[in-house]
Amino acid sequence: MVDVSRVPAEAKPSKQNRVDRFLKLMNDRGSSDLHMSVGQPPMMRVHGVMDPIRYRNINEFDFETYLKEITPPHVWQYFLDRGDGDFAYEVPGLSRFRVNLFRQSRGSGAVFRIIPSKIYTLEQLGMPAEIANLAKFTRGLVLVTGPTGSGKSTTLAAIIDKINATRNYHIITIEDPIEFVHPSKRSLLSQREVGTHATSFASALKSALREDPDLILVGEMRDTETVHMALTAAESGLLVFGTLHTNSAGKTVDRIINVFPSDEQDSVRSVLGETLRCVVAQQLLPARAGGRVAAVEIMYGSPALATMVREGKTHQIVNYIMMGRGQGMQEMDSCLLDLVRREAVDPIVAYEKAIDKKSFRKAIRDITGIRIGEAEDDFDEFVENQKG
Repeated sequence: MVDVSRVPAEAKPSKQNRVDRFLKLMNDRGSSDLHMSVGQPPMMRVHGVMDPIRYRNINEFDFETYLKEITPPHVWQYFLDRGDGDFAYEVPGLSRFRVNLFRQSRGSGAVFRIIPSKIYTLEQLGMPAEIANLAKFTRGLVLVTGPTGSGKSTTLAAIIDKINATRNYHIITIEDPIEFVHPSKRSLLSQREVGTHATSFASALKSALREDPDLILVGEMRDTETVHMALTAAESGLLVFGTLHTNSAGKTVDRIINVFPSDEQDSVRSVLGETLRCVVAQQLLPARAGGRVAAVEIMYGSPALATMVREGKTHQIVNYIMMGRGQGMQEMDSCLLDLVRREAVDPIVAYEKAIDKKSFRKAIRDITGIRIGEAEDDFDEFVENQKG
């Protein structure tokens, strides 16, 4: 437990907003998130684990004192009216933070997620060398997916920065809120924030198509209209990057298709199969040596994949990825097993992130001798015997 009272007053950033003291402590501790919820003391997430701060339970007055002075007025009013809101906040000389306001059973709440001031390279992030291929694409749809907090934005920032430094492009990013700030290098960067520069992802994407872009980054493909316009942009020959909250390539393809009504899904499968260039699905795991390590699934597009998607055979995607290992593809569970073999992560932690848990249990047993989920294996055996 961290004692906030031990942070010296002079350690405060020059900007004297009250919450900055907590954000300074968060930064010093290497925390990724700060949680402030009425009825609880503030808490930080450090290397994936929640860690309470030695401080009183905050009340509604505290919450308004800390949050209202840093929240843009239109976002605060939206929060009061609708119960949620998003914005970016910067402490000069410290870092930028993505902030989400919400309501919960005890009252108001907020989460600050730190946005590194430095854009790391793919090599510094420890990403597979194959991820650099995404910066070589010139058209089509590229999706970087994973659960919340899996590092999607950080990976995309590294890819965009690589393109920015090597191509004369017009790059438009549509985000909620803007996270990494990209200075223009060889490319012209236009970064837009939903709620500040546009009313929605869909409206911003519609405008972007008229502004001579080469590359469009859609921060979140969260609704039918946005997904439809992203597919249309990719089909027209633009390079489109997007994110989804899925943990495998197969689930990503299904999610895109299932956003649409059933009578439109056949045509969507056709467009998606032809435009999809790559899916990168990533998850972050606590590393045995401290910090966190990424497990990554990589799937490239091809005529074979286009046929598979068009015919609705997405259940075959795992086998497709396995057969494409020579071309740099890898499935999530193989990456997790490799981390276990290298003793980079605990086997049980890897098992929790695995996609095919039954096969993963057997593989872990073969590699380490550790039996995980024996009750599940016993149940599977019971079911098979009943079938027999």
